[in-house]
Amino acid sequence: MAAVTAADESAVVDGDADLPTQSQLEQEGDIAADYIEEFLDICDLDGDIDIDARNGRAYISVNTSDEDNLRVLSKPETVNALQELTRLAVQNKTGSFSRLILDIGGSRDAREAELAALVARAVERIEAGATDAALPAMSSYERKLVHDLVAARGYQSASHGEGRDRHTVITAV
Repeated sequence: MAAVTAADESAVVDGDADLPTQSQLEQEGDIAADYIEEFLDICDLDGDIDIDARNGRAYISVNTSDEDNLRVLSKPETVNALQELTRLAVQNKTGSFSRLILDIGGSRDAREAELAALVARAVERIEAGATDAALPAMSSYERKLVHDLVAARGYQSASHGEGRDRHTVITAV
């Protein structure tokens, strides 16, 4: 299969095709917030839920003044799992696939910082003479972030592989 470039991946992740309307994104956000609120109640956890819509996605953020309160839920694997469950809850109510993004206790910012460090190390390998640097497999959303980070550093990136093995390879321009 042919490699997908950052531009191609951007079109897939944030493409124009079938972008939900603002009203649909607000509906997704409301359904997702209700689902997360019920989940937090079951877990006996406190959290403030913020809803936003941008780039064709609903963004749900859960924050609290007590950092320890959401520590267990803010682990990347847990956030991804809860995000998938929330997407399914939204899809069940709307009948449409949801691309919502869930952030718990700043987990997305923390992951973006990890990805930036990963890209920096990969770029160092290329600057030291490697022809390319392959990153570990990650979600389409994370690959999109990586493509943006790589482009900002003046390098090229492309996605390779299938399914759960899909990863990004960075090369010099």
